[in-house]
Amino acid sequence: MASPRLRGVGAVLADLVLPRTCAGCGIPGAVLCSPCARHLARPLPAAPRRVPWGFPPTAAAGRYAGPVRPAVLEFKERGRAELARPLGAALALAVAAVVSAVPGPLASHRPVLLVPVPSSRAELRSRGRDHVRELTGRAVAELRAAGLPAAEARLLRRRGQVRDSAGMSVAQRRANLAGTFQRVDTRPLPEALLVLVDDVVTTGATLTEAAAALEAGRPAGGTPVLAAVVAATPRTARGGRPGVHLQVVPKRSENVRGASLDRLSGPPRRD
Repeated sequence: MASPRLRGVGAVLADLVLPRTCAGCGIPGAVLCSPCARHLARPLPAAPRRVPWGFPPTAAAGRYAGPVRPAVLEFKERGRAELARPLGAALALAVAAVVSAVPGPLASHRPVLLVPVPSSRAELRSRGRDHVRELTGRAVAELRAAGLPAAEARLLRRRGQVRDSAGMSVAQRRANLAGTFQRVDTRPLPEALLVLVDDVVTTGATLTEAAAALEAGRPAGGTPVLAAVVAATPRTARGGRPGVHLQVVPKRSENVRGASLDRLSGPPRRD
């Protein structure tokens, strides 16, 4: 697997041969132009159309649509590692948003542990890198720069094999992933907020299974495992308007309207 330094050198050499274009719209210039980056600057609650039981309270930096979708795919599947910086910054916004929804005056002072969803061995072989860990590292740096006590915690590992989930229903995806994740460090972390991080949430099956593995052995009644992603499949709230608020409720792993989702992105704005 190539080191980050070698990948960085490769990106520089590529820029000398090929003109750099925006991964979202294709316009020459920045790796992600300002208009496209704005699609990842307003965190929102993320929930699948059919929410699985146990789905963790989740925030996304933007919707997995428009220029966000090709930007994520360019980073994830086509090796544009330079996108880790803007996408990692977007992930940091989502983490700050879901943490800010935790009730209690001291919630913002608790240590925040970002737990990357581990990729399968097949995915690591095909991509030659762990793209979720790259995003996690950038997000931790952004959060620390903003004053949040954040760190990466590799608490999960995958075990066994899963079938390709293309074409599966939500229930089939959940069954396919059952028992896939295992917590590797079972020491109690009573003060820390655990935030699962991934690039995209679609059906919610992966985050649900990963959260269940993290919750195993934790004391009941505390803050549930949280989650943050770069982008989420668009979902319209009741009344035809996107939901704009998230509240974390102990012992109830679901998104509800309430506390403001803002933290690093400036004053909240209406859609």
